[in-house]
Amino acid sequence: METKTLVNLNTAGADELAQIPGIGPVLAERIVQARPFTSLDDVVRVPGIGAAMLSKIAPYATVEEVESVP
Repeated sequence: METKTLVNLNTAGADELAQIPGIGPVLAERIVQARPFTSLDDVVRVPGIGAAMLSKIAPYATVEEVESVP
């Protein structure tokens, strides 16, 4: 059985985000700029990501909380 590593949208670099099917360099940069996300559904606030795109990237992505650095 193959284990798929999910890409954390809160921590991945733009290059890594662009490897997700459907996300190119421009959308990857928008995701980086819109961080942090509190849930996968929160990603729809990124221009260019609607419900259809979210369902396309959901199998490859996760949104794990990132601790704030003081």
